[in-house]
Amino acid sequence: MDGQGVRWITDEAVGLLAAERDRIPVVPLSVRRPGLALEDAYRVQAEAVARRIEGGARVVGHKAWVTSEAMQEQMGVEEPDSGVLLDHMLLPSGSRLVRSELMQPRVEAEIAFRLGRDLTGPDLNVESVRSAVTGVFLALEVIDTRFTGWQITVADSIADNASGARVVTGPVVPFDPGLDLAVEQLVVSVDGTAVATGEGRAVLGDPFRPLVWLADRLARFGAGLRAGDLVLAGAVHASLPLGAASTVRAFSLHLPPVEFCVS
Repeated sequence: MDGQGVRWITDEAVGLLAAERDRIPVVPLSVRRPGLALEDAYRVQAEAVARRIEGGARVVGHKAWVTSEAMQEQMGVEEPDSGVLLDHMLLPSGSRLVRSELMQPRVEAEIAFRLGRDLTGPDLNVESVRSAVTGVFLALEVIDTRFTGWQITVADSIADNASGARVVTGPVVPFDPGLDLAVEQLVVSVDGTAVATGEGRAVLGDPFRPLVWLADRLARFGAGLRAGDLVLAGAVHASLPLGAASTVRAFSLHLPPVEFCVS
């Protein structure tokens, strides 16, 4: 990539970070730079993440996003993407989120994992991924876009760190190899009323498959998943608008519930 391309990536990363800080959205990259290659979008993401790390942030894991048909239909995309989880994004169950600190937030429930050993692609399969997982938990991810609206492409999402904003984590429990997470049904409620459901199989047919996909994608950039990482497998339902003054909760039969309040 020439010097002009490097400057463009830096400028876009700085612009997205400023949009998040000032809560002033910017026009999507797909509008300003039609045909943006996904590799270049990931370079914008990596530059923004690097600047976060320089400012003191710490990488705690990764997220696979739009891994279900419901999310792909909602977002108008045909393939998953991924982002990086940083320590400031994570909040424990029971936390309070301030709606005014976000821009256009939506919420989604996911099955998430903690890894006990490194996972480096390619050529992984579901069984090799399962054997690397030591913990499992429910997560409520709050997605947000730093662009002017949710009419975005995969490239836009990638550059914007897969639209990541906050992740509220439920208690991590040891992974039981006998537990079939593909049939684990998640229920999401807002102020006590169930508003969405979905099974683990909604994400690429099995909640472990997004980890296979993610490890393979990272391998193309000479990276991988690491022991101790938290990994989100993606929403099992279409995302929901996040309103003010509400309590959001997700629960399932075998995993501890997770919830947060909005003010």
